[in-house]
Amino acid sequence: QVQLVESGGGLVQAGGSLRLSCAASGRTFSGVAMNWHRQAPGKEREFVATIIWSGGNTGYSDSVKGRFTISRDTANNTVYLQMNSLKAEDTAIYYCSADRLGTRYWGQGTQVTVSS
Repeated sequence: QVQLVESGGGLVQAGGSLRLSCAASGRTFSGVAMNWHRQAPGKEREFVATIIWSGGNTGYSDSVKGRFTISRDTANNTVYLQMNSLKAEDTAIYYCSADRLGTRYWGQGTQVTVSS
């Protein structure tokens, strides 16, 4: 089992920044991919960014590339999503997930609202 708790969401003006955190606990994270997704009202959940826990390789959706940065702190088992140049269309609930041995674990989500 992997437990995930997101934090750091809130209300920010367009052009501003936020940093989301995802605190992970449970089994070893070797071989785990940690991801951020988001779901806007009335839309399906979509992929935002991923990072491989052991190697640190990252990937991003085209909609956030160049604005968002995913990182991890292996000492504290925490994954971050630094979000810069936020736009109104970034408004969504942001979810952290962990892929381990064919199972995806989800956090409860944190709301991000960007006012224009």
